[in-house]
Amino acid sequence: MSRHVCFLVYSDFVLLDLSGPLEAFSNANRAHAASYRFTVASLSGGLVRTSSGLSIATEALPVAAPIDTLIIVGSPAVPAGDWLPPMADIIQRMALHARRTASVCTGAFVLAETGLLDGRVATTHWNYAPHLQARYPALRVDGDRIWTEDGAVWTSAGMSAGIDMALAMIERDLGKEVVRSVARMLVVYYRRPGGQYQFSSLLELDPGSDRIRTVLSHARDHLRDDLSVERLADVAHMSVRQFSRVFAASVGVTPAKAIERLRIEAARPMVEDGHHPFERVARHCGFGDADHMLRSFVRVIGSTPQELRRQAKAQSAV
Repeated sequence: MSRHVCFLVYSDFVLLDLSGPLEAFSNANRAHAASYRFTVASLSGGLVRTSSGLSIATEALPVAAPIDTLIIVGSPAVPAGDWLPPMADIIQRMALHARRTASVCTGAFVLAETGLLDGRVATTHWNYAPHLQARYPALRVDGDRIWTEDGAVWTSAGMSAGIDMALAMIERDLGKEVVRSVARMLVVYYRRPGGQYQFSSLLELDPGSDRIRTVLSHARDHLRDDLSVERLADVAHMSVRQFSRVFAASVGVTPAKAIERLRIEAARPMVEDGHHPFERVARHCGFGDADHMLRSFVRVIGSTPQELRRQAKAQSAV
């Protein structure tokens, strides 16, 4: 029996938020015959305009019909308007008959409006994560994650992250061999873990100086080594005083803070996969010991490694 996946859209939605996950599920049907069937729905049905100007034919929301997966797509801006409260009411009712309910990008705002995210961990596009947290304080926003799963509710970050979430759902439904086949057909990674950062710290730090860019690349490739300011100044061929001044002006943080962020970015997937003791993770990523790593995690992301591992384990057990 095929699983019914319903995509919920609204005016000015992002087409890729719909087409990316839809293609993933469609390719799953090719790899594992007729596993899914699809509905693209809106509040009233009919043509719905996308943010790119195209219009997509939709059906009216199947409120009473049981569905397997409800996915709310996102828009380029925070969803708002008179349509939001009635849509939230309908989503609440539909979720009672759905195995799982999900959102892509700013679709998390629509999902949060229903109250279904209260008390749960959720994500959205990093640019909107602070707004989501401020607007809906009853949920816990993790703007670093690509996707999250908390009980029967899933959320994902922008655009391509919707594909990652769909691949995770397909793996849960049909197994690793099928999802590997789907990833190959889509020419995407199998599969980026939900805990992976939405973007690299190297991209965020992006200095204007080629010398400082070389230093950051060196640091990322040598996290286990001595990365004192003296060593980094040597890599940049500068004096310590000149290097510290140029680095702070180019990057906006001190060398020590930048290295700490790179080490946390490398350590987090190892922390969450649960395969390595914390002491080993700490040594591998250059923290020295688990206590130092714990203090860095709390200082930068507000959670201990133990908390992150428990959350990842709970999600994988669902």
